[in-house]
Amino acid sequence: MSKLRIFENLKQRHFQFWHITILFVSLIVLQMIISFINKETIRDFLKNTQESYQRSSAEQLANLTTENLELILETINYQDIKTEIYKQRVIHTFNIIFSQQSLQHEINELCFIIKKNKKYYSIDDGRILYNYLFSKDYNLETTGEHDNALTLISGVGNELEGKEEIKTLIDKDGVYSIFVPVVVRGECIGVMYVKMHPDFSAFTERIIASHNETSVIYISLILLGILTMYFVSSYTLKERDEVQNKLMLQHEENIIKEVNYEKEMLFTKRIYHTHHKAEKVMGFIKEDLRQLTSQNIDAVRARITKYSNFISRVIYDMKWYDPPVQTIRNQIFNTDINGTLQFLVDHIFLRIASATETFHITLDLDKDFKRVSVNEFVAWEIFEPLIQNCVDHGDTPSLLITLSTRQDTDTGIRTVTFKDNGKGIEPDLLLLNENGIKKLFLENTSTKRADRTNSGYGCYIAYEMCKKCGWKIDAANLPEGGCIFTITITNG
Repeated sequence: MSKLRIFENLKQRHFQFWHITILFVSLIVLQMIISFINKETIRDFLKNTQESYQRSSAEQLANLTTENLELILETINYQDIKTEIYKQRVIHTFNIIFSQQSLQHEINELCFIIKKNKKYYSIDDGRILYNYLFSKDYNLETTGEHDNALTLISGVGNELEGKEEIKTLIDKDGVYSIFVPVVVRGECIGVMYVKMHPDFSAFTERIIASHNETSVIYISLILLGILTMYFVSSYTLKERDEVQNKLMLQHEENIIKEVNYEKEMLFTKRIYHTHHKAEKVMGFIKEDLRQLTSQNIDAVRARITKYSNFISRVIYDMKWYDPPVQTIRNQIFNTDINGTLQFLVDHIFLRIASATETFHITLDLDKDFKRVSVNEFVAWEIFEPLIQNCVDHGDTPSLLITLSTRQDTDTGIRTVTFKDNGKGIEPDLLLLNENGIKKLFLENTSTKRADRTNSGYGCYIAYEMCKKCGWKIDAANLPEGGCIFTITITNG
C-alpha cells in the first residue's frame, strides 16, 4: 500500500520528478566524465613524475653501491692485504656489498663487470673479485646468471669506457639496467651493473583511491543537494498547483456564469424580437373577429387558425433556447412554400395601411415547386424576417419586392429568392469572418442607425433556422441596384 501511494505521489508530480531526475543524471554523468578525465590526468602526471624520480632514485642507488666499492678499494692497505685475516675481511666486505644490496626488493640483479681480452665477464662473488683485483689466481668463467647484463654492456661498453659516465637503459616493462663505471685512483677497473624495478604503484593507487573517495563524497553532496531541492521545489510547486487549480475552478465557474448570463440575455432579446410580431398577429386576429360575418366566416376561421398556430409556435420557441430538430424538420410535415409566401404577403405585409404607399410586393411562384418536410411556421420564421428586412432597409420610393420560387427539374434543387430594388446591403456586411459567415448573418448585426438595443436579429434568426432545416442562405447586392436573399433547398 505504501509503495502504491509513493508511486501515485510521483505520478502526480511526474514533471517535477523527471525534471529533477534528468538534472541529477546529467550532473552525475558530467561529474563522472570530469572525474575520469581528472583521474587520467593525475595518472599521466604521476607516471611522468615517477619515471623521472625512478630514474634518479635507481641511478643514486647504483651510484651509492659503486661508491661503497670504490671507497673500500681506496682504503685497502696493500701491505696488510698479504695477511690471511685481512684478506678474509676484504672478501667478506665484498660479499656484503653484493648480498646486502640484493636484499632490497627493488634490486633484481647486481654484479661487477670487467673486460678481459675484449670480452666481458660478470663477478658476483667477493672471493672472485678479490682474486681478480689482488691475485693472479682467478677464474673468470661465467655461470650464465648475468648473460642479459653482458649482452647489454656489449652495446654500451665503448661509450662507458670513453666517457666514464653512468649509463641507464629502460625496457618496456619499466626495468632499469644501470651501468656505473668503477674508478679507482683515476683508473676505470670495471663497471658495476645494477638491475632494478622501482615500484611506486602503491603510492599511485593510494592517490587514485583518495581521488575516488573525494569524487564519491562530491557526488553524494550533489545528490543530497538535488534531493533537497526536489523536495523543497515539489512542496512549493504542489502549493502553487493547488492555488492554480482553485483559481482555474473559480475562473471556470465565472466563465460558465458569464456564458449563461449572455445566453439568457440573448434569449431574452430574441423573445423580444418575436414578441412584437406576435403582438401584430394578435392585432390581426382581433380585427378579423370584429369584422366576422356569416359571409366571411370560413375565410376568417382559416386565417385566424394560421395566426393562432404561429402564436403557438412563438410561445413554444420561448420555452427553448435550442428547440429539438424533430420539431423543425420531420417527415410528418408537408409544407407548401408557395402557399406560405402567399399568406405572408396577403395577410401580414399587405394588411398594413401604408403598405401600398411605401412598397409593393410581387410573387413569381413556380407552380411545380414541391412541398418540403419542414414545419410551416418555422418556414414562416425564416421568410418573414427576410421580407421585413427588404421593407425596412429598401429606403427607396416605390420599393418593389419580388418573391420567387424555382425548381430545377434536372437536379431537383429548389431556390427561394427575396429581391428588392432598394439601396442594397452595405459592403462591409457582406464580408466573411474567420468562420466563413457573412457579417450580415451574425447576431446583433444591423444597418439601423437608431438605437440597436433590440435590432440585428432578423437575418441571424433566418440564418440559424435555415441551418436547422438543412437549407443554405446567401445574400448579395444586385448590379442594377438592390439586394437579393437566396435560400437553396437540396433535401426533402
